[in-house]
Amino acid sequence: MASYLFIMRTFFLNWIVVMTLCTTAHAGSPSTAPTDAEILDILTDRIDKQQQSIGIVVGITDANGRRIVAHGHPAKGDRRPVDGRTVFEIGSVTKVFTALLLADAVERGTLGLDMPVSTLLPSGVTMPEDKQVPITLADLATHMSGLPRLPSNLAPADITNPYADYDTTRLYSFLSGHKPLRRPGVEHEYSNLGAGLLGHVLALKAGLSYEDLVGRRIAKPLGLKDTAITPQPDWSEHRATGHDAALEPVRDWDLNALQGAGALRSTAEDLLIFLEAAMGKTQSPLASAFATLLATRQPLGEDAGEQALGWVISGKGDERVIWHNGGTGGYRSFVGYRPSTGIGVVALSNTSTEVGVDDIGQHLLNRNVPLAPAAVRRTAITVDPATYDAYLGTYRLAPGFDLTIFRDGNRLFAQATGQDRLEILPEAEHRFFAKLIDAQISFTLNGTRAESLTLHQGGRDSPAPRVEK
Repeated sequence: MASYLFIMRTFFLNWIVVMTLCTTAHAGSPSTAPTDAEILDILTDRIDKQQQSIGIVVGITDANGRRIVAHGHPAKGDRRPVDGRTVFEIGSVTKVFTALLLADAVERGTLGLDMPVSTLLPSGVTMPEDKQVPITLADLATHMSGLPRLPSNLAPADITNPYADYDTTRLYSFLSGHKPLRRPGVEHEYSNLGAGLLGHVLALKAGLSYEDLVGRRIAKPLGLKDTAITPQPDWSEHRATGHDAALEPVRDWDLNALQGAGALRSTAEDLLIFLEAAMGKTQSPLASAFATLLATRQPLGEDAGEQALGWVISGKGDERVIWHNGGTGGYRSFVGYRPSTGIGVVALSNTSTEVGVDDIGQHLLNRNVPLAPAAVRRTAITVDPATYDAYLGTYRLAPGFDLTIFRDGNRLFAQATGQDRLEILPEAEHRFFAKLIDAQISFTLNGTRAESLTLHQGGRDSPAPRVEK
């Protein structure tokens, strides 16, 4: 599971993200969900002691029905409690909804999984594919399209809302000019671009906006009252505010042409209804479509599980878990269930941290999965900004993946290939830590200039020599 989480853990990935689970699990049978009191202890520790969130809501569905356990607040400085109706951005959990739209269209007979994506695009838009092996709808839903994680022409005018100006003009321009590195169906590569494109073409086929399609085909049939993209009138008293890892408020994200990858907002109450329908615990007009999601699977590699349509499948036998997670600039989410126990879990946080709520969700489904260790709280020291000049340059972490260190006034930043820039702060001589994620950088100097750096993250030390002289 860890190798897949390397790619999956956030919708807008910052650097290298690895979840390391190495603490002792709570006592109890691995097949039973913890009690409400135990869950509340986990949330209280995560928020009050570790300061890893402002507010977290957990939803459980099991043999005793649905229940909500929550702790914290909808926003920093807001003393109201979060609850099952608090509205969060759910990030990449949206991808399961997008895949369900595809499965529903297949069940209705209007689309086929093997249908080439190119047949659904406007004339004049060319798909980047081998003419003998077209990219299909199933390829997009299983991340086997060969498309990159993000389009190369994603150049946000506002990095705090990175997808807002990525419209269909830019999407079509990228598709028509991109030269793929591999044929579809050959290798799994998690792609926000692919999922966003899937949502886009499904909406085109239906003659609706993506949001209206979700509302008509999923939200209304299932009775989801608060699952949408556009803020609803009655959200004013229930909507959470997103926060970064420093617990500071951030703006919500708008996904424009790539809405199918991560644009939805929802609540724990709605997602429990969605989960119960997915698990077959409630009768639903989408039962056949939910079954279709799991009927198509691609292996993710040794011990890494499988990729279904939308869902990720981890573990074997009785410990198998079907899940997806998500993250935006200010939120983290997890939705999953364990077929052998009939337990389903929703976990939503209004803070984007590296630990997030993935470990909470997995632990509540299987007590053998431990909670993540507490994050280390780091303190910046004061140094002369002129010393930053020794570190400026580009360093190669892997082929095609560089880390560029640069100054902006008296502040030092690091930016990985295709990623947002992150401020790094000094904590010791030649050692810095990222302000918003749990990652550190140490530099090795030759005289007055760094000749290499090492990225420390997720228990790994990744050396990177300077490639720009």
